[in-house]
Amino acid sequence: MKILRLFLLNVCLVPSLAYPDQTDARLNDLFLTLTVSSDLSTIRETESQIWEIWFQHPNEDVEQIMQMGVARMNYNRYADAMLIFTQLIESYPDYAEGWNRRATLHYVLGNYEESIKDIEQVLTLEPRHFGALSGLGLVYLQQNQLSKAKQAFENLLDVHPNSPNARENLEQINQDLLLNVI
Repeated sequence: MKILRLFLLNVCLVPSLAYPDQTDARLNDLFLTLTVSSDLSTIRETESQIWEIWFQHPNEDVEQIMQMGVARMNYNRYADAMLIFTQLIESYPDYAEGWNRRATLHYVLGNYEESIKDIEQVLTLEPRHFGALSGLGLVYLQQNQLSKAKQAFENLLDVHPNSPNARENLEQINQDLLLNVI
């Protein structure tokens, strides 16, 4: 853990002055594809390309650190992952995907309010971040805040109108809201 902290401090001390990932010019065309395509394989490929762009950073060290954080999270080494994601966002606060990954980790850990705060930061940096919008809806579902979950998934559909997961979640929420009224 001590070596990991030293590595993160050395790499993260000099912030990048380059533009963050969410300003990539390719994103507009990719989001247009999400809007017009109903073909599931095209949607999945386009989503994948968007995620790849969001993950990118002008500083290759940041990408490597992000990969380390994701690996730690995937192997349930949550304390290490939290340290990595926190260092990233402190050093590179305009890197939306750093915030998004920490929001995901907070969700996994049941820290829903912290997850919401990080998601709000993601959406400030990249309002079209369909992963963050989906995550927000899922957090609100966990909190049984169905109206807020519904709004999050509706916002997701504004950005990604052919998202099968968003439609399924929204249908379930609408059914649950009807049951609560009856």
